Amino acid sequence: MAERFGGRYSPEGRPDGGKGAPPAYEAARVNPVGARANMMFLPPVALAFASLGAGATGLVTGLAGAGIWAAGAVVLREGLKAEAEYHARKIARRPALPRKYLAAMLAAIGTGLAALTHGGGLIEGALFAIAGGGLHIAAFGGDPMRAKGLEHVDAFQQDRVARVVDEAEEYLAAMAEAARRAGDRGVEARVEGFQTTARKLIRTVEDDPRDLTAARKYLGVYLMGARDAAMRFADIYSRSRDARAKSDFLALLDDLESSFGKKTETLLIDANSDLQIEIDVLRDRLSREGVMLDRQAD
Repeated sequence: MAERFGGRYSPEGRPDGGKGAPPAYEAARVNPVGARANMMFLPPVALAFASLGAGATGLVTGLAGAGIWAAGAVVLREGLKAEAEYHARKIARRPALPRKYLAAMLAAIGTGLAALTHGGGLIEGALFAIAGGGLHIAAFGGDPMRAKGLEHVDAFQQDRVARVVDEAEEYLAAMAEAARRAGDRGVEARVEGFQTTARKLIRTVEDDPRDLTAARKYLGVYLMGARDAAMRFADIYSRSRDARAKSDFLALLDDLESSFGKKTETLLIDANSDLQIEIDVLRDRLSREGVMLDRQAD
């Protein structure tokens, strides 16, 4: 007779004891940085080594250019992450700091200093700087410079939703960082599962900003409490590997995930009810005007 597999990688053998669903594939996010952005750290290294034999002035200029290039590569990474978050949301404010344009400017300055390091004049350095900045923008593009939202929602309401969503995402990111600091894959998996459920609620609010009032406590107070609990758990568990602390934290995640899931379902049901009311009102108006509708379409 066939026997059910029960190894350590089965649901019953997971480090969290099989509680809760494993992270959904929809929670997986592609790293927006990519190999091209990571390769931007290579030119600073090459410039630093090349400037070692360029004399005192060339050495200082080259090291300065390498440092600016490296700073630009770091800013570019953050700009790509911010852009990915912007495109992933239906309601979002434009980035407060245009990081990709700033990275292009730093790349331009670094390129100009690299040209000066190898004996180029000011005009030649300026031309290289313009070319370097232009190529950087051509390769990675610019920052999104406009806020985006839903056409039927006023700007004030969109801004309120964007602020709450930004705050909620910061809480979720802090929870993930705390889980990594705890050093337990089971805990990381459960936090990822909770993030998936919480982001479903976030997307529901973005689809209909009228739900913000009902969901604000969940996306603010509850997520802030979950973040604080995750950070405290990480502090305790990273030092003592306390099984009781892990069990209590996983139980808290189970309760939160259930609560957030139920709230999302409630908001979706309310949205469907509102739609049905609008349909009924429209049918009544058409009926009064003598237009007959086929109700089999329901």
